[in-house]
Amino acid sequence: MKTVLVIDDDAGFRQLLGKWLTRAGWRVLEAIDGQGGIQLAIQLQPDAVICNLRMPGCNGFQVCRSIRDQAGTIEQPKIIVTTGSVYATDLRSAIEVGADECLVKPFKCDELIRLLESRQGRQTKETSAPRPPATVHASLPANQTPRVKFWGVRGSIPTPGPGTVHYGGNTSCVEVRADGEIIILDAGSGIRRLGLALAAEFKDQPIDVTLLITHTHWDHIQGFPFFIPAYNPQNKLRILGYEGARKGLHSTLTSQMESPYFPVSMRHMPGNVGVTELKELEFHVGKVKVQAAFVNHPGVCVGYRLNTSAGAIAYLPDNEPFQRLRSHAGGQHPSDQIEALKFASDQDQKIIEFLLNATVLIIDAQYDDAEYQSHVGWGHGCVDDVVALALFAKVKQLFLFHHDPDHDDPQIGKMLDWARQLVDMQGESLLVDAAREGLEYVLQSASVNV
Repeated sequence: MKTVLVIDDDAGFRQLLGKWLTRAGWRVLEAIDGQGGIQLAIQLQPDAVICNLRMPGCNGFQVCRSIRDQAGTIEQPKIIVTTGSVYATDLRSAIEVGADECLVKPFKCDELIRLLESRQGRQTKETSAPRPPATVHASLPANQTPRVKFWGVRGSIPTPGPGTVHYGGNTSCVEVRADGEIIILDAGSGIRRLGLALAAEFKDQPIDVTLLITHTHWDHIQGFPFFIPAYNPQNKLRILGYEGARKGLHSTLTSQMESPYFPVSMRHMPGNVGVTELKELEFHVGKVKVQAAFVNHPGVCVGYRLNTSAGAIAYLPDNEPFQRLRSHAGGQHPSDQIEALKFASDQDQKIIEFLLNATVLIIDAQYDDAEYQSHVGWGHGCVDDVVALALFAKVKQLFLFHHDPDHDDPQIGKMLDWARQLVDMQGESLLVDAAREGLEYVLQSASVNV
């Protein structure tokens, strides 16, 4: 009897697969997380592995890499990755790091059995990136009122010029000061001006800063080489994020600073810089409890929720609602479409629960409804969906974020007006604004300063 190892953090899904596989004559082993699955795969050497792509602790990309790294030491199983993502880049990346096949949820029993019993596909081996230790977290006077300040609000690529003067043209970067901590959300081109401001404010005093990376698409990391505090050996900078699809976080950040792309490599930076690839979806930055959730965007991408003493700040700079995306899927049998939409609804509900009662929500609102129709599957949201999401989650203050590089100030203003109209039509009290560089929101007094 052939053996298959099922690695998935969803108990109900493991149970369903177990029934299917047992009926098909397979002996079934189970692991509830990626790390446990890797250990079982090495110890028991099953004939096949079925692994969820997005799991807390250790994702499917890491499982594939770890098993393929054992080539020559253990018998290599067939690896089938399962995922709710329909993005071609995710599926290609899974194959490149060692998966033989990919199945998009929801799928049918016969599809899975057919892939298991077919001839084994190509296997790819990739060397794991080094994992440097974490450094000490940021420090700031604990009596400062929690606040948010925008340094970069644009998506995809910086767009300087007369048409973006009001809202700004720098890519994603948000500063949070709360409960004694300086926390930076993403390192787009806006982080350069933030670094200059920190250096001017603190002068010769050493500072501790924590940088949270949502994902390693270039518009979220491109400003890091120009972050001046990282070059001061007295400062401490801790970079936290989740491992990417093809390379680890440290490797990705390092590669953009290697010659011929940049004159100073990351390993030669004089600052005390540490990179930690996170495993868990909950952790602390000082007194601030941080929660992360996987969102619907190509690659490994998360949103963060910072639970401060004055309320929660939620940051989802790149997210395409599942229901909107799946509702555009064509060529499906009606029963399959209904099942897919139910799955999508469940995924969106998880995001709503993640955002529930947040004081501030900063979220991807790149398109209006008409634009979204020609950008389905690009991994970004539209204003209508964002407002609905904020209302369902009972958010207090919504900031439209990740502005499209082709949108000038008047266009963003029109989208903001429409968002406020949507709230008024529902008779709700949700406050809505469009994120703009220099805008500061103070949580305790719920006030906005420019």
